[in-house]
Amino acid sequence: MKADVLIIGGGGAGVSAALHLAKRGTRVVLLERGLIGGQASGVNHGGVRQQGRHPAEIPLAIRSRRLWSNIQELCGADVEFDPCGHLKLARNAEQEADLLRWNEMAKGYGLETTMFGRNAIRADYPYFGEAVIAGSLLADDGSANPRLLAPALARMARAAGATLLENHKVEAIEAGFRVLANGQEFTAPILLNTAGFWGGAIAAQFGEPVPVEALNPNMLVTEPLPFFCPVNVGVVGGDVYLRQISRGNVIFGGGRGESDPSLPRSRPLPEPGFLAMQKAVEIIPRLEGALIIRSWTGIDGGMPDALPVMGWSRTTPGLLHAFGFSGHGFMLGPAVGEILSELVLDGRTDIPLEAFDIARFNGQDGPEPDVWKTRLE
Repeated sequence: MKADVLIIGGGGAGVSAALHLAKRGTRVVLLERGLIGGQASGVNHGGVRQQGRHPAEIPLAIRSRRLWSNIQELCGADVEFDPCGHLKLARNAEQEADLLRWNEMAKGYGLETTMFGRNAIRADYPYFGEAVIAGSLLADDGSANPRLLAPALARMARAAGATLLENHKVEAIEAGFRVLANGQEFTAPILLNTAGFWGGAIAAQFGEPVPVEALNPNMLVTEPLPFFCPVNVGVVGGDVYLRQISRGNVIFGGGRGESDPSLPRSRPLPEPGFLAMQKAVEIIPRLEGALIIRSWTGIDGGMPDALPVMGWSRTTPGLLHAFGFSGHGFMLGPAVGEILSELVLDGRTDIPLEAFDIARFNGQDGPEPDVWKTRLE
């Protein structure tokens, strides 16, 4: 099967790239080893946040948030996006200082936050416990349902003419590109590597090894409770995070599960789950005694600097990477796909990608990424 662009990986970034490319008349084939959205894109907390991002990610997050304003139109379905705000909590003076430093830096990007001290945060959010001493609210942030996003984007991509094939594990890749999956051959001049944790193995095949590790977020959900928490809640340090959905369930996470990416299989672990429960009760005492009805995890790709690999290959013309989002790529996925389509079809994007260059790990001295630009002109 011949295409203009082959995509490996059916998470949010991959299916979004397929959609945006197909809408511009590109012949696209996407290969997913399992089910669309079955790993990192579908098993996360569902945060849609700009707050707390590394400075290099802020322009990408701002562009992503603009896209999320029209996410239902893009997806053709309700993905339960709620611009409820993201409230990041401090539990000691050092963490409060971290919030203040980030807020000052973020002003340079046009992001405005509201700080709450110990008294103010209890006046506005009386359910927080004594462990909380301050908080920072970015009111433009929010949350969505990760189970819905990637499948909805995939339906729209197929409707636009893209071919998306599930349960197609890639067996071989050759430069050029020739890809073998399920005994069938696929060829295209452009290959997008959006394979999450497995993106590292693809990069290594083309002489660009990176230190990607399997990241397995430990997630839990409570029974339905009387609604009390209208905001998406995080903490400095990221050891617990939670949100309450309209049905009353509190979705929260903390710690790591375990996995065997070679199968691939993953499972949550009880010990990190118990610790996450304890931390959740410390910040919201009324959660004590709530029943946990389910726990889960999945496999994401984690990078040492917690920044993704995103941009053109330094060794192989036509190879474009976007993987290793380190547990915070759910919000970014739709915009990452749009940006990848721009790089392929226009040879440029307005988002600075230098900090995400794969060369930061392997020291390649090849041409600057914009030398490759597009082969579809």
